[in-house]
Amino acid sequence: MAEKRRKRKDSEDILCAGFGGQGIMFMGKLLAQAGLVSGKAVTWMPSYGAEVRGGTAYSMTKISDTEIASPIVAEPDFLVVMNEPSLVRYQPSLKEGSVLIANRSLIGDVPKIKGVTSVSIPMTEVAAKLGDIKCANMIALGALAKRSKKLSLKNIVNALRYALRGKEEVFLRNKKALEAGYKK
Repeated sequence: MAEKRRKRKDSEDILCAGFGGQGIMFMGKLLAQAGLVSGKAVTWMPSYGAEVRGGTAYSMTKISDTEIASPIVAEPDFLVVMNEPSLVRYQPSLKEGSVLIANRSLIGDVPKIKGVTSVSIPMTEVAAKLGDIKCANMIALGALAKRSKKLSLKNIVNALRYALRGKEEVFLRNKKALEAGYKK
């Protein structure tokens, strides 16, 4: 039965990881909001604790066409890693067919993993060229949107607009970063 469910795959399981201050929680929450905008069932489970002071922080988001039984992401369809410790910690959880989206600016070359699509983008550098290194996380989400079957760039932008309502300048910077990531 579990094998049939796995083959049907009506959901996308996303794990975002990095160090505290890279917008990891915002990424997960924004993905969940974009899923709601898309009419999907969603869960979002952030990890708070010592991570906010520089350790590895992570958030788990599930987006599904059907009801979700558990918010835990054990084998992500998408793994977004913003730094090397996150890659080392979560790379073993990847399965065949997963997509790894990595911040090459802080990780360097990403090892080839059999059956895994690796997308390596110098996110911090691209964000700096756009004028704000804090937008590196949006570059990652743009790259994810390009490869997702459940989320569109349009719905992520709509969720971003809602999350940053009243902060038009910040919204426009982040939208530009999302679009730059989508082109990668």
